[in-house]
Amino acid sequence: MTSPKRLARIAGVLYLLNGITAGFAFGYVIAKVYVAGAAATTAANVVANSGLVRVGAVSDLFQATDWVFLALTLYILLKHVHQGAARAMVVLVAVGAAILCLNDVFQLESVRVATDGSYAAALGAAGASALVLLLLEIHHYGFLIAQIFFGLWLVPLGYLAYRSAIFPKALSVGLIVGGGCYLVGMLAVFLVPDVGEKINVFVTIPSAIAEISMVLYLLVIGVKVPQPVARVLAAA
Repeated sequence: MTSPKRLARIAGVLYLLNGITAGFAFGYVIAKVYVAGAAATTAANVVANSGLVRVGAVSDLFQATDWVFLALTLYILLKHVHQGAARAMVVLVAVGAAILCLNDVFQLESVRVATDGSYAAALGAAGASALVLLLLEIHHYGFLIAQIFFGLWLVPLGYLAYRSAIFPKALSVGLIVGGGCYLVGMLAVFLVPDVGEKINVFVTIPSAIAEISMVLYLLVIGVKVPQPVARVLAAA
């Protein structure tokens, strides 16, 4: 049977890969090509970086799949604490990952529209550019919808970590707070669009700190397994 520390380290590696690939897909690729409200500029960026946009979509598909395996690993590690909460965590991740994967269709289609001359011939250059921008805007807001589940899954994870006694209490509380911050940021974008994007950036800083701390703890410390918990895990 895989030891709790080994499971924690596996989860840490999966979590780290998730963060790196997600950061590349959204923090670099999309930021490089998508310019809100500028159809011609966005379309030109997609044409100039079509290969990069495709790689970004694949990177996002990888991180969504990796997220599911991360949740399953944490489920094995923490299911002894509360089966219901552990199952809820996995279900929330599965829904969020499905949204991310479907959302990548719009990113890939933006490349096809930008690089296939038949769209410009049928819609005109301005119309094709507007369609490229629309596809990437749908992708952008689809990502924000997935942010609901970025936040929700941290709540049962934080609860399980808190109850398990194998993670620091402060880290567990930080995960729950971070989950709430993701939800607040998403609501800000949809309810106050003029300033919502800026609010989302700042309000999700605690979320990032909590998740980075969790990754580092899993990789460096693993878990602290009290003797009673070790016996329960061995029995399971």
